[in-house]
Amino acid sequence: MLEQLKKDLNKLASPEKAKLYQRFFKTGKGEYGEGDKFIGLTMPEQRAIAKDYLNLSLPKIQELLKNKIHEYRMTGLVILVNKYKKANEKDREEIFNFYLNNAKNINNWDLVDVTCPKIMGNFLLDKNKKILYTLVHSENLWEKRIAIISTMAFIDNGEFEDTLAISELLLKDKHDLIHKAVGWMLREVGKKDESVLKKFLREHYKDLPRTTLRYSIERFPEKERKKWLKGEFK
Repeated sequence: MLEQLKKDLNKLASPEKAKLYQRFFKTGKGEYGEGDKFIGLTMPEQRAIAKDYLNLSLPKIQELLKNKIHEYRMTGLVILVNKYKKANEKDREEIFNFYLNNAKNINNWDLVDVTCPKIMGNFLLDKNKKILYTLVHSENLWEKRIAIISTMAFIDNGEFEDTLAISELLLKDKHDLIHKAVGWMLREVGKKDESVLKKFLREHYKDLPRTTLRYSIERFPEKERKKWLKGEFK
């Protein structure tokens, strides 16, 4: 089944798109996606193929996650999300632990963003969130991004406490991808309750990376955005 999946993916490979993706996902030497390989499939193409492989076993999915080809890892993760949606509580726990154990192979921002709220976040909704605070302190960029992006599931459920706490812990992080992730999650909080977002921004304004601030206030009216950027907020 795994070899057929790879054949299905390879049939849709596009060298032209692969070149674009290599640049877009920063795969050059010293960049965050260094070593990542693309064959040039779109997300809709990968989702369509993933639907046919719901029964792919976790060991086979792990083989995909260890592969250097980005689309193999993404398709494996989409299959994992699909399996999680249909699983009972016991199997969901197994998938959650599998995801966590393979976190270092979920090693580009799209792989994290498309999948972690639907597995990590969803599973932890009614459970202890301690693991996210462990991931926050990881030296691995992607584990830190998983920690904050997983809280999207909590935000969707009207719960902001962990998003705000994890955002605060990441304010001093040096990586632009973390600045963007925190800003994005803060913006999502603001969609639910703008007063909560503004209170956080006021309290932490001096420590906010510029990128985080810009992302978090994207939905504000232009005039108000300019005031926040100048520090002229009330």
